[in-house]
Amino acid sequence: MRGKSLFDLDENVSGLLCYLLGCISGIIYFVLEKSNKFVRFHALQSTVWFLLLFIVNFVLGFFTWIPIIGAILGFAQWLIGLLSLASWVYLMVMAYKGSTFKIPIIGDAVENQINK
Repeated sequence: MRGKSLFDLDENVSGLLCYLLGCISGIIYFVLEKSNKFVRFHALQSTVWFLLLFIVNFVLGFFTWIPIIGAILGFAQWLIGLLSLASWVYLMVMAYKGSTFKIPIIGDAVENQINK
């Protein structure tokens, strides 16, 4: 039997929901969930990961008006969008399976923060 979480949901369902709206659902779950470390891990990882992707995409978008470099940066934005979509689906599946899949660097930092 899996542990329960916020709204009396199974922790794997809550873990999946942490990723559903990217950093928005991650923040909501991180603030509301106080005891389940599995859900808190996924909530914080979702928040950090998707916020980082958003910031990088935003900064790249700021410079797309520059000729030639803008085309390269536009392609980089497209790749980041593809990475966002692929990681979004993968992280939701892994959370639903009950795995604490850690994104390199970010996952370790999140785990350290949760275990404090």
